[in-house]
Amino acid sequence: MTDPIPLVCVPKGMLCEAPLSEAHRVWAEANGFDGQEGKLVALPGEDGVSGYVLGVGAEGAGSPLVTGLAAAMLKPGSYRLEGAYGDPTLGALGFRLGAYRFTRYKSADAAPELVLPDGADAAEVERLTQAAFIARDLVNTPANDLGPNRYEAVIREFAKVRGMDVKVVAGDDLIDANFPMIHAVGRASPEAPRLLDLTWGREGDPKVTLVGKGVTFDTGGLNIKPGNSMALMKKDMGGSANVLGLAHAIVDARLKVRLRVLIPVVENAISGAAFRPGDILPSRKGISVEIGNTDAEGRLILADALALGDEDSPDLMVDMATLTGAARVALGPELPALYARDDAFARDLVEAGMAIDDPLWHMPLWSSYDKLLASKIADVNHISSGGLAGSITAALFLNRFVTPQTDWAHLDIFAWAPEARPGRPFGGTDQGVRALYAVLKERYGA
Repeated sequence: MTDPIPLVCVPKGMLCEAPLSEAHRVWAEANGFDGQEGKLVALPGEDGVSGYVLGVGAEGAGSPLVTGLAAAMLKPGSYRLEGAYGDPTLGALGFRLGAYRFTRYKSADAAPELVLPDGADAAEVERLTQAAFIARDLVNTPANDLGPNRYEAVIREFAKVRGMDVKVVAGDDLIDANFPMIHAVGRASPEAPRLLDLTWGREGDPKVTLVGKGVTFDTGGLNIKPGNSMALMKKDMGGSANVLGLAHAIVDARLKVRLRVLIPVVENAISGAAFRPGDILPSRKGISVEIGNTDAEGRLILADALALGDEDSPDLMVDMATLTGAARVALGPELPALYARDDAFARDLVEAGMAIDDPLWHMPLWSSYDKLLASKIADVNHISSGGLAGSITAALFLNRFVTPQTDWAHLDIFAWAPEARPGRPFGGTDQGVRALYAVLKERYGA
């Protein structure tokens, strides 16, 4: 067995202190290497490449997952970390996350492998790697292979493997069970809408409920999207994909919680049965909702699911959704919008996310904007009357379906990396999973 190939991590401006031979130091310098974040240079040896140097950027300023940039570029093989790679668990996690490959439809080289550095938490690295890969694989799968029927089967298998109980309400049974908005959004598709309800853990433990938007494809409905906006809509179930990744981490770590996962699964299709702009829909909460635009369907299915989750009086309820373009305009693709009733919980999430390169940005539930959702003929319109503060008004709409005493947070995520970043290759991605897991682990122990 050949020895692992060294990957020497070097901070910017610190090449002279790196654990390298003088010949390799001169070689790296001749190739313009000075520790720039993400710069990778192969080091020559007698039989070819003897190792690599990786720039990790200025000390304290680079991503703790910077090793992922190397993993995305390295050829198959076994590697070991050397030099200034920081926290060993994060260094190993970054490498594993960066080595992700989506190979369902296209062959690719095998991913590089890493020998865990001393001090790394092997279980935590594996747990968070799999949580991310669950989300990424689901988001990357196109809708022709992950419509509502197939998605239900995938979620059932996910639950079975982890010992979770599953209940499903589908089709017209949604009407009888009082989920009218989930039914209305999904009824135009040839594959029936449904609500999946997963539970795990001891009944006496604190109740944590996760809700994930599961729109397997979004045409925009009768307010049809233009082609360039529709092209990525396989990812509109990204909220539920990330919720499943988080659920995996919680179960695998055996956190002391009574976990409930609610996933409304629909395809927002177009047919004679499609719901229309101007329709008035009843909701599980008893609030009548005027439809302002059928392309804002996610908040409708979430509202019914949140109302159900709220009925169980959870200690904490969090939803995740690829909900608004307005959040992307405000914060871009890398930074999900976080809304929370508990400011301390929000601060904990932001701090945890910054420490592990899973950033979130705390946005306000600005009550003054609630009036923008006014309707003259129903209790509420589900979109605002103007084009301003769209992410905030979406959060305020959801806020109406959760009783004031419930500790609730909402993440408006993108679930897509339009370009590679440390630990995040191009394509479907996880967002908020590690930050939420870190805070839940701190709060509820293992």
